[in-house]
Amino acid sequence: MAAADDLAAWLRLTLVPGLGGERQRQLLAAFGLPGKLFDAGRSAVAGVVGGELADRLLAPPDQAAIDAALAWADQPGNHILTLADSAYPQSLLDSADPPVLLYLKGDPALLARPSLAVVGARSATATGETNAEAFSRSLCAAGLTIVSGLALGIDAAAHRGALDAHGAGTVAVIGTGADRIYPARNGALAREIASAGAIVSEFPLGMMALRHNFPRRNRIIAGLSLGVLVVEAAVGSGSLITARLATENGREVFAIPGSIHSPLSRGCHRLIRDGAKLVETAEDVLEELRGRLADPLQPVSRPLRSAGQATRPLPIGVNTPPPQSELPLDTDAARVLALIGHDPVDVDTLVQCSGLTVDALYAILLPMELEGRISRTAGNRFLHR
Repeated sequence: MAAADDLAAWLRLTLVPGLGGERQRQLLAAFGLPGKLFDAGRSAVAGVVGGELADRLLAPPDQAAIDAALAWADQPGNHILTLADSAYPQSLLDSADPPVLLYLKGDPALLARPSLAVVGARSATATGETNAEAFSRSLCAAGLTIVSGLALGIDAAAHRGALDAHGAGTVAVIGTGADRIYPARNGALAREIASAGAIVSEFPLGMMALRHNFPRRNRIIAGLSLGVLVVEAAVGSGSLITARLATENGREVFAIPGSIHSPLSRGCHRLIRDGAKLVETAEDVLEELRGRLADPLQPVSRPLRSAGQATRPLPIGVNTPPPQSELPLDTDAARVLALIGHDPVDVDTLVQCSGLTVDALYAILLPMELEGRISRTAGNRFLHR
């Protein structure tokens, strides 16, 4: 993970009022790492985001909030992941709107595993909860990490099923700060997930459960997962938002059918009419997902904690639209770009051939990735887009 000074700059960026994820990524594309952004003059920043946002960015930071977050991250089991961290999940970076920063309690390694989101109604039926628990238990035992939102009803049942499997674990993506639990009655479940899985939030510490946070939360659930399984949902359910976001990101959508007389079946039936795959067993889900996996799923016996995590030498590509006009490259950046062809090249080769230090190389590669000039492949190798 990032060193304290670097992490403080990332925190400062994400704590600026009124600065959304798209603007944050636009600034990273223009300046590289956040530290370089805050070292830039007002005119340079204003040239990217305008004068009003530049003034907010360069105003004195909320140092108390930054210090609190750094202290939180120093506690055992707590992590703050940035786009530059090795533990930041590739699947989320490949989504349309990846958060610049994630707060995580638990095991970051789970975010790299093949995952399935299991979501549905808060006011679920007993049958719905039984189905969510049974599907999640079987799928988790087969090697899929189960992702859900820690809500009452289907979400809680999905987490419980995954925990019972002692398999690939479960990830709870929440709509509050990572230091808060909502709803409070899921506190014991949340503690178990933090111990044997992971709790993830993009929201700053102390953030309350505001209504508009949950659609934002849903995009992370969809982004982390190979697909979304909707167990029970009314027509107006937030689970349909998660399913729509999954479709927009090219992920699979599955739905369990139910009684034609139940309002909690109508959302699932609508999804099926719109092209979601009707599933009746966990094997139905696994059959569809096998084609998306580079390696076959293996049943997992997972330790409670990872042994540690390394810092990713280079952030991997973010699916951010390129700027209207690409900024001209300076001499060093142009030399690095010339070294990157259509065959992947590794970081060591780029250091040797460019004559740049590792830090200088990293600061050049990040904005080029974010601008869409280059992309990253397995093994921290890069190629020209």
